[in-house]
Amino acid sequence: MGSPGRKTLSFFLIFVPICLHGTWSQEARPTVQRKPFFQRLHRLEEQFRSFQEVMLTHLQAIASNYNLSYNIDARFQSLAQESQAMALMVNQSQAAMQSDLGHLKTWMRKTHRRSRKVDSRLLALDATLNERSQQRVRERKEQEAQREALSSLTLDMRALQDTLARLVHVVQSQGTRLDTLEGRLQVAGPGTTAPTWPPTQSKPPSPSSPKLQGTRQVLRALSEPRDSPQDFADHLQGTQEPPGSGNQRTWPPERPGEICNLGPALVFPNASTKNVVFLSPGFLLGLRALSVCSWVRTASGHLGTLLSYATEENDNKLVLHGRNSLAPGSIHFVIGDPAFRELPLQLLLDGWWHHVCVIWTSILGKYWLHVDRRLVATGSRFREGYEIPPGGSLVLGQEQDTMGGGFDSSEAFVGSVAGLAIWDRALVPREVSHLATGKEFPPGAILTLANATSISGFVQRVNCTCLELCP
Repeated sequence: MGSPGRKTLSFFLIFVPICLHGTWSQEARPTVQRKPFFQRLHRLEEQFRSFQEVMLTHLQAIASNYNLSYNIDARFQSLAQESQAMALMVNQSQAAMQSDLGHLKTWMRKTHRRSRKVDSRLLALDATLNERSQQRVRERKEQEAQREALSSLTLDMRALQDTLARLVHVVQSQGTRLDTLEGRLQVAGPGTTAPTWPPTQSKPPSPSSPKLQGTRQVLRALSEPRDSPQDFADHLQGTQEPPGSGNQRTWPPERPGEICNLGPALVFPNASTKNVVFLSPGFLLGLRALSVCSWVRTASGHLGTLLSYATEENDNKLVLHGRNSLAPGSIHFVIGDPAFRELPLQLLLDGWWHHVCVIWTSILGKYWLHVDRRLVATGSRFREGYEIPPGGSLVLGQEQDTMGGGFDSSEAFVGSVAGLAIWDRALVPREVSHLATGKEFPPGAILTLANATSISGFVQRVNCTCLELCP
């Protein structure tokens, strides 16, 4: 656009038409006298000036067009650079957005997992609350049934009392007749002939006959004061029904006799979290029934954790758990947290050896607690149909908050344990009695203290021949 060739061409195109126009005008005119040379030169100068003005105008237009094209190129380059910068910013924004989306997806997955865990816990808690409410309803119905049975029993007792009163009257009249007959026999002398009884009536009994003595004993028993109907009904209710989960019986403490050949005893001297015993290999199969029996001795003011079984899924799959915040002698029997039953073991706090058996079966969820052969607590609807899974960590003396760890000194057991054994079935009362008296060890135990492969801390393993010699 601004090259010398283009400038020459523009000048030629402008100058040629002007010259041709002058030539044609001269030819078209009639022949006149030629003007002087100076006039022609002056005219030519004027034409040159006009041509110069036109030429200057064209050159200015060409210069302005050249500047405009140069500005357009500069603007185009700046726009190209700005577009590149915008593309770079867009790429960076896309990368940052992708990173934020990745973080958001990770957070959403974690939130979803936590929500599922919370939902499962809420469902378990809801099931437990429903189970407890149903249990309370059943207990209320049982209490109402017991009250009705007690009221009917009271009525029966009153009827029985009336019948006994009539019998007392009849027996007293018979006793009066017997006394009269005795007097007549004593009055009769050696030569007196005994009265002749008709063939249909037997001979009257002598004063020393067993029948007469028994009748007198009955009379004396009937003449003694008797319990009220309510007391008698309570006695019958206490003897006919086993103690429930909330009922406790106070038994006189028993001292073990010659209980020998129990194997080693474990002594937990203090509440250190290092005092722990692991039983291996643990539960190899799932358990739908369980019996845990052991000789226990403690001088502490509370019972610690005797046994704890934890898995990756739940750290309280099976726990006999006590701590100093519970009532003295109370222990929580946990199967699949959060379900538990509170068991009364106050008898174990006297510093003597006691035999304890905790038995559970998933059939109707029944459980029993035996202390020194006696049934102390029982109940039902506890983890009915549940199965304790295998593959966990089984610990003595500590409560696990994580699998194989997470111990707390306030939950530690302080005392001695001997003869501990675990069965995958429910022992019958005869087996519990034989085990507590040292007569017979029930067959089929899946774990004993011989499986104590890891003993840590200050726990001592003591070999004693008989129980009374164990510390």
